[in-house]
Amino acid sequence: MVKVLLIGNGAREHVMAEALIKGGATICAFMSKKNPAIARLCNDEIIIDNLSNFSAMIDYAKLNKVDFAIVGPEAPLVIGVANALQAQDIPTVGPTIECAQLEGSKIFMRSLLEKYKIESNIMFKQFKDMDEIKDFVHKIGKENVVVKPDGLTGGKGVKVWGDHLHSEEDIYTYCNEIFDENGRVIIEEKLDGEEFTYICFVDGKNVVGTPLVQDNKRAYNGDEGPNTGGMGSYSMGDNLLPFVSKEDVSYANDQMHKVVAAIAEETKQEYKGILYGQFMKTQKGLKIVEFNIRFGDPEAMNILTIMKSNFVTVCQDILAGTLLKPLEFEQKATVCKYLVPEGYPVNPVSHSEIIVDKEALEKIGAKLYYASVSEENGKVYSSTSRAIGIIGIANTLSEAEKIAEEGTKFVSGALFHRTDIGTQEVLDKRIQHMENVLKE
Repeated sequence: MVKVLLIGNGAREHVMAEALIKGGATICAFMSKKNPAIARLCNDEIIIDNLSNFSAMIDYAKLNKVDFAIVGPEAPLVIGVANALQAQDIPTVGPTIECAQLEGSKIFMRSLLEKYKIESNIMFKQFKDMDEIKDFVHKIGKENVVVKPDGLTGGKGVKVWGDHLHSEEDIYTYCNEIFDENGRVIIEEKLDGEEFTYICFVDGKNVVGTPLVQDNKRAYNGDEGPNTGGMGSYSMGDNLLPFVSKEDVSYANDQMHKVVAAIAEETKQEYKGILYGQFMKTQKGLKIVEFNIRFGDPEAMNILTIMKSNFVTVCQDILAGTLLKPLEFEQKATVCKYLVPEGYPVNPVSHSEIIVDKEALEKIGAKLYYASVSEENGKVYSSTSRAIGIIGIANTLSEAEKIAEEGTKFVSGALFHRTDIGTQEVLDKRIQHMENVLKE
């Protein structure tokens, strides 16, 4: 029996835990707070500690005699958890600190793509202070500006002209805010098109793709409101998206291969783990928006719930460098809707009790994944972040959406969700937008 240490405690890690057990493993977990579902899947073989406490993590892994570890969130990877575990002979599915800078530093990522002439890169420039920023903004035009802090921001640090920035003054104010926090600024050209998530498994050389997913970052229906970590996501029954062709996927895979080769050349480290390319299809072809060095959240729920290949075997192949064949997935559509605290993400209500009617969820075929919650005296409470992902799986997108939406009714608490994710109305809007972009 394979024993696995799972690091992390969100909905992404919940579905990872489920997939590991389905693959025949037993698991133990190292969490920053108690996710009740993961704890049950581990038979309460868990430890609650800071995810940066690598020495405690190593001791726990050795105590449990794990065969390998797998890391869910990006933050511990960016500060070297894989290096620390591997130095103690604990094989780890997740990139080393050197490779993790693909997500940890947007400047590193863009500069790498520029140096190795990766075609899906875009125009950008980095800044350490306000000098030259005005000149660059005037050069590319304020309407073409995207401002990003260099480091991790939990999906909420990017500000785009027209969405969050409405004047030159807004641009300079936000840049100054980043500098005031001792950060570095990167300004990129604004892209127009439709984004999609392409998550791949990587064994150092081989790059194997998974079904395409589209995330919904905005907090409110109609893509309104501030950016979030992701309010939900959907995937189609053919494992593609209506506005992304098989040729597009082949090109995206080629770009991922080139990036994996570039990071190996640049850092002398092989990238082993999950690599997630956020691509945008534009009039000029596919462009890379960002890389994530782990599963997306919510996208992991769309992908792992329909994965037919053995997840444990895939992890072993990543570590052994033997990830040679395509993976199998059900030809099913999926819709994930995130239930989040009232007021999220600006002023979220915290510590509200959440009550789940599990029998009703099972009856309609909806799946539930606990995210940023805690369990106290047998009761589940929300935090200030996303609380529960509800997944619908069916032959068509409309059927999957109905299951997910119905499923939200069986969770009570001070929570809300986007009711429009996965609906035909939203899909038609995205298809029309893509058609308009390609006509320009």
